[in-house]
Amino acid sequence: MSASVFRRLQHILGDHAVGADAAGVPRAYPDAGDRAAQVLALAHAEGWRVRLEGQASWMLPDAPADLALSTRGLDRILALDPEHGLVRAEAGVTLENLRRAAGDHGLWLPLDPPGRPERTVGSLTATATTGPLRESGGVRELLAGVALLAGDGRLVSAPAGGDGPRELPRLVSGSFGAAGLIAWVELRLRPVPRSDRTFLARGGRDRLTEAGRSLAEHAVAPAAAELLSPAWAAVADWTLAVRLLGEVDAVQAQGARLRAATELDWEEVPAARCGPFWATVARAPLAEPITLRLGVLPDGLDETLDLVADQLNEGLVSAGAVAGGLRWAGEATAERLRAVRARAVSRELPLTLERGPWELRQALGHAGAYREGGAPPLARIRDEFDAGGTIVVAGAS
Repeated sequence: MSASVFRRLQHILGDHAVGADAAGVPRAYPDAGDRAAQVLALAHAEGWRVRLEGQASWMLPDAPADLALSTRGLDRILALDPEHGLVRAEAGVTLENLRRAAGDHGLWLPLDPPGRPERTVGSLTATATTGPLRESGGVRELLAGVALLAGDGRLVSAPAGGDGPRELPRLVSGSFGAAGLIAWVELRLRPVPRSDRTFLARGGRDRLTEAGRSLAEHAVAPAAAELLSPAWAAVADWTLAVRLLGEVDAVQAQGARLRAATELDWEEVPAARCGPFWATVARAPLAEPITLRLGVLPDGLDETLDLVADQLNEGLVSAGAVAGGLRWAGEATAERLRAVRARAVSRELPLTLERGPWELRQALGHAGAYREGGAPPLARIRDEFDAGGTIVVAGAS
């Protein structure tokens, strides 16, 4: 069958835009949304199963399929509106390239997801992931518009301030591809902060979580307040990393309140080392095959950290000390993760498997992502956008 798929794809895209993965599965690299739509329409008509891919820098491209559809060729920034702080970028645009384009206009995207700078905006949107800058609200707060190619190739779009299904951005964000291939996204940008300072405190875990709660009580509003396990921070103790952004005077005042609000010894990271520090934090989970997140509120952080340590391990853990949310990376069986999910559900904590091998993703599914965002269940989204089951999605029948 692969030979037939190859020939049909080459007819649509040309020889240069068709390749194969390590297992010989045909891989399409369309360079425009309409060409991607043609590939999906053909796959739908022929009953082929399609695996969606970005740069493969986060999720392994290992789902079984008749063909892989990559967004690497969909790498254009279509529009950037400095006046309204909006950028429209195709799904294959990397976070690093988007940052450069926004920076040329004195703007930035307040997202620092786990992984490498090569992660695409399509990947960030599909997984609804965010990093320590979760204090800014994350992908769902910054997603202003989106265009989606459904499983049969039809285009569904909801541009910012325009016509289209109002709930589409919410459905797509955190869908893990269940709603279709993201063609482009519109994201809200913010002015580059004039001051960007990072402070670190180290010590016992419970003391640092208490300090995080104290920051909120003393009206310290960090852009990031991330609690890092020793393995994640690559030091002997737990670390609380606080990032302050904004105008120079405001950040200076926040820094003074930071010291007054806690009894911790704070060390300021030199400016030249701030970027590398947060980049190291972002890359840490790539050392392990599995990454999951738990939607915990700050008040429940200690209890949830205990749950993770008891049921999994206290290896790679990162948590929002002020905003809440917890990420764990490591190795675990499907049975062990089901047990963790059952314990989490009993406490009304949504668990989302962000990353892992296909067998594990298929065993657990990604239903937690929908519960996190309050979006409809997987079955409804599939019925609306891919009733034929063209796109391979973990947990779908």
